[in-house]
Amino acid sequence: MKRTVRHLADGREIIYFDDSPNPPDRTATDTRDLPPQESASQIRRDPLTGEWVAIAAHRQTRTYKPPAGLCPLCPSSPGRATEIPESDYDVVVFENRFPSFSETVHGVEARDGLVTIRPGRGRCEVVCFTSDHNKSFGELSPRRVRTVVDAWADRTEALSGVPGVEQVFPFENRGEEIGVTLSHPHGQIYGYPFVTPKTERMLQTAQAYLDAHGRPVLGDVLAAEQADGRRMLVSSEHWSAFVPAAARWPVEVHVVPHRQVPDLPALSGAERDDFAQLYLQVLALLDGLYDKPLPYIAAWHQAPVRTGRDLAWLHLEVFSVLRTADKLKYLAGSESGMAVWINDATPEDIAAKLRAGAVSQSNP
Repeated sequence: MKRTVRHLADGREIIYFDDSPNPPDRTATDTRDLPPQESASQIRRDPLTGEWVAIAAHRQTRTYKPPAGLCPLCPSSPGRATEIPESDYDVVVFENRFPSFSETVHGVEARDGLVTIRPGRGRCEVVCFTSDHNKSFGELSPRRVRTVVDAWADRTEALSGVPGVEQVFPFENRGEEIGVTLSHPHGQIYGYPFVTPKTERMLQTAQAYLDAHGRPVLGDVLAAEQADGRRMLVSSEHWSAFVPAAARWPVEVHVVPHRQVPDLPALSGAERDDFAQLYLQVLALLDGLYDKPLPYIAAWHQAPVRTGRDLAWLHLEVFSVLRTADKLKYLAGSESGMAVWINDATPEDIAAKLRAGAVSQSNP
């Protein structure tokens, strides 16, 4: 893989990850007249929960559902300059033009009554998986998925070194039902200036379980799912995918490496190759559930930069708000108001339906 670093017209960094044979030199320049990037992001600590909330009002002006001919993530063409100056690319990562967190935000810590306010320092990047606007992640080749994994790992290392970043979160949103406003196949990476509430809770649980049993909790969960088998979907030499027994979402799959590692950079080459093959199988199962592209969020759970690295166990959570082929799961009173989830289907039933889709695909 060839890695090339360039810069856009407003100074933002763009990085090309080329896996094609004889990759071209990335020499195209951004010809747009862009103003210098400015961000006024803040984080405010909720005195009732202790959780940080990001305030990023400048994001109201970000690009919203443009037609395919005006997609800012497609390659540039004569007469139309986009976020990617080159006429083609394999995988590309660039700093978000409308970031929730930014390295350039100014200010110091302050207080507004009981509320602590800090600059929203961090970094947000966009990851384009392919230059083909009409493809999806599940249609990528295993080789291309491996390149994406290498890009995620590269950026995790880089963002972990950004001053103030405490956690790095790669993710993909797919489908309008999820809230996607750019249909080009892409994901994002957030460098948070705090450890997220979900990760804090998971680390607390992992520590309590380790203290009580002397073993990592996800390792025991993985072994139990493999032994039980009812919720297992696919397994390989280095990874397993299953529907968790306490699934919150109508469709939810966890993809877990068999070896405890804290983050993506810690994966071996063999583990990265194996993930590429298995994850494409998982995505095929998801799209086969309702015989149409499934809207989903794919969220990587990694160890924070400075805490809990011996407790965390890297894994990918893929979930969907689609509870039937034509019905959405709305996060109403219990979920939104109290964070108490109510699932309309059993995890065992969903796992069986996903496996049945695999059988029907193999026997048309």
